[in-house]
Amino acid sequence: MSESDTPVAPRALDKSKRTWLIASSCAGAVGAGFVAVPFVSTFQPSEKAKAAGAAVEVDISGVQPGEKITVEWRGKPVWIVRRTPAQLAELPKLDGQLADPKSERHPEEFTPEYARNEARSIKPEFLVVVGICTHLGCSPTDKFVPGPQPSLPNDWEGGFLCPCHGSTFDMAGRVFKNKPAPDNLPVPPHMYLSDTRLLIGEDKKA
Repeated sequence: MSESDTPVAPRALDKSKRTWLIASSCAGAVGAGFVAVPFVSTFQPSEKAKAAGAAVEVDISGVQPGEKITVEWRGKPVWIVRRTPAQLAELPKLDGQLADPKSERHPEEFTPEYARNEARSIKPEFLVVVGICTHLGCSPTDKFVPGPQPSLPNDWEGGFLCPCHGSTFDMAGRVFKNKPAPDNLPVPPHMYLSDTRLLIGEDKKA
């Protein structure tokens, strides 16, 4: 066999390229198994903000009624939902169906004093909650459209459904009765710096 016919070993992939290929493959495999949830993008918090639970500032000027954005605070997803007048009007009608309509269970842990109201918020139209079910830590999905749907009652008025074990929450993050989740979705410390700027993680001025 001549020197030109000698098999040549494949060149080793550059380490960074190999890492990128593996990550891309994994992301593709994971993405194929899930259905995308409607999502309004927002700015990425700085690395400093992500570390050690630093407060995160959010621009909410572009959030339209009926939309939700998600930001990360302390490694957790925080949902900011701009509710419509119709969604707000339904909240008082649901009290009899809820496990803790007035947010009286563990108030210091789940609901700051300034959010212990029907809307569970500082400004009624904006709901700010940690998007983690209080049962086993799953992340509920948006079910804002009212009406009969799989895994939901026929008189559904909009809210959130935890697909893991069926817990349901209204548009104020309040859990319905006889569900696995023992508490409402937590309201994180937050305050408004202006009409369009929200600070999550601090509430000194609230």
